[in-house]
Amino acid sequence: MVVRTVESFAEGKWFRSTRLSPIESAINGEIVAETGSDGLDFGAMVSYARNSGGSALRAMTFHQRANLVKALGQAIGEHKEKLYEMSFDTGATRADSWIDIEGGAGTLFSASNKAKRELPNSNIIIDGEFEPLSKSGSFAGLHIYSSKQGVAVHINAYNFPIWGMLEKIGPSLIAGLPVIVKPAQQTGYIAEAAVRIMLATGLLPDGALQLISGSTGDLLDHLTGQDSVAFTGSAATSEKLQQHPAIAREAVLFNAERDSLNASILGPDAMGGTPEFDLFVKEVAKEMTVKAGQKCTAIRRALVPADRMDEVQDALSRRLAATIVGDPRRDDVRMGALVSRGQRADVLGKVALQAKVADIVFGSLDEANFKGDGLDKGAFLSPLLLRADDPWKASAIHEMEAFGPVATLMPYKDVDDAIALANFGQGSLALSVVSHDNDVVRQIVSGAGSFHGRMVFINRDCAKESTGHGTPLPVLVHGGPGRAGGGEEQGGVRAVKHAMQRSALQGTPDMLAAIIGEYLPGTTQTTGDVHPFRKKMSELEIGYTFNSAWRTVTLEDIEHFAHFTGDTFYAHMDEVAAAASPIFGGRVAHGYLILSFAAGLFVDPAPGPVLANFGLERLRFVKPLKPGDSMKVALTAKSKSLRNAEMGEVRWSVLVTNQGDDVVATYDLLTMNTP
Repeated sequence: MVVRTVESFAEGKWFRSTRLSPIESAINGEIVAETGSDGLDFGAMVSYARNSGGSALRAMTFHQRANLVKALGQAIGEHKEKLYEMSFDTGATRADSWIDIEGGAGTLFSASNKAKRELPNSNIIIDGEFEPLSKSGSFAGLHIYSSKQGVAVHINAYNFPIWGMLEKIGPSLIAGLPVIVKPAQQTGYIAEAAVRIMLATGLLPDGALQLISGSTGDLLDHLTGQDSVAFTGSAATSEKLQQHPAIAREAVLFNAERDSLNASILGPDAMGGTPEFDLFVKEVAKEMTVKAGQKCTAIRRALVPADRMDEVQDALSRRLAATIVGDPRRDDVRMGALVSRGQRADVLGKVALQAKVADIVFGSLDEANFKGDGLDKGAFLSPLLLRADDPWKASAIHEMEAFGPVATLMPYKDVDDAIALANFGQGSLALSVVSHDNDVVRQIVSGAGSFHGRMVFINRDCAKESTGHGTPLPVLVHGGPGRAGGGEEQGGVRAVKHAMQRSALQGTPDMLAAIIGEYLPGTTQTTGDVHPFRKKMSELEIGYTFNSAWRTVTLEDIEHFAHFTGDTFYAHMDEVAAAASPIFGGRVAHGYLILSFAAGLFVDPAPGPVLANFGLERLRFVKPLKPGDSMKVALTAKSKSLRNAEMGEVRWSVLVTNQGDDVVATYDLLTMNTP
């Protein structure tokens, strides 16, 4: 077997340490790689990231960074077979590695797509509403997110060397932060291969991505308040890092995603023979055996109604007995090895302690009947199912995690008891409930929601399309309170914002508008002889306004619109009922009639720079328009964002007023325009 020397990537160069530690195959114990970081200048790496990578990324827009992240995901996909082959020696089956490799690339695609859809093509994000702060409107405020001038340090766990790295890298790069990645040593050779693939694209700015293959040395000593640390791993290591003097002194943003004692609840309605009963058994068995149970979201505590304990145990034992354990390269194997013999010993030690308060009802601590040849020095272990009939006295089950193919069955008396047991884990990444009873689900959310970062509800209606208990999704937050670390990752653009600095700005509307590149209420407007729909994006000034002519709305207009559309709501057609309304005080025009007339007042119909109207946002009807009232429209270029070489998005502020200058309606109009 060829032994791979794992290198670091620092200050734009690959670096090979002279002091290397061996990494053994989880399958047969042979040395597959050597790794180390002695000799790296960690302070220089931090400076290089800030000065080269950070400045280059901040000069790019969110869309440019999103395109970069997408290209990195594509590169991983193009070289996935190499990564699959390397991953076998970590003990992972191909199905396990699909989550890691293609799932990891998928997080980059998702981050890229969300950023391009939801973030502006600039480098500042507006957060929330514009806030007038003075009577005349000359002083106002708003919140923004801007890129920090630091580096994001990512310290990752061994179980998902690619997914765990990429789900952090994507949002950080989009946020404009250069990254220093420190993978776990046992699977760091997989992470190094993925980093080489991404660097080979030639798309990453110098200093945007660096890799430490070994100890971090004095890296954390060089961090400041502009930097951040994202950690995935054990509670003990997390606590140690959080107490680092530099992190405490400099108030370095620290995000922890720690292993937790996740639970799954079989609903009281899920009797034997129901789809939910079968789904629960399937889900618990899957979470025990996928990745050999080495998932931070895996089910550790399976909570079932007391009268169904035997039935669930029998069904789960039968399913586990059908799981073939052995060499992950074999097509018939469904569960591979733990990542190392050291990890196997750790799991066995913790199970031995848990067995003092629970019975092992399936599996063996020393079983050796695994499929494959030459596995004697591998890290294989049978799935282990425990049973604790007095869960409130089995504190070791609620306080200690055996990070492997291990779960414990526990009974509950009623829904309140199930909630209390789930919460007894003091915070988890994931809680699942298998039930077809909406009242049960609502009760559990009310009682357990604050203890669990994600809650998934599985039943016969969603099972075929459900991602299941243990799958974090890039569009939803991943993290949890208490024992789970109190951190938050992913969640779409939330992850990007989490890596940025939120600031409050105060000043004149014109000043604030100049900062954010967007028209704000009270901003100076400009007008001209050219209709704004005749201007290309490059010619259109933010704040350029078209003021329409007047149009009077008649009773005949209202009645025609009602009969033509079928909208004969009483406020438009019944004078007596409308007059009795505390809102209308008589017949009024349809809101959508107002929108239609507004379009007729501001649209320039000839072909030109405006290619299409693709939406309205923030629509508010402020004051009713009655028969005989007149209306006019102010159409103002609010913001613009180039999407590609052929077109871009223009956002227009539309203000409809009546003859008394009262606001009738406001909304944002979205158009696609030529650049």
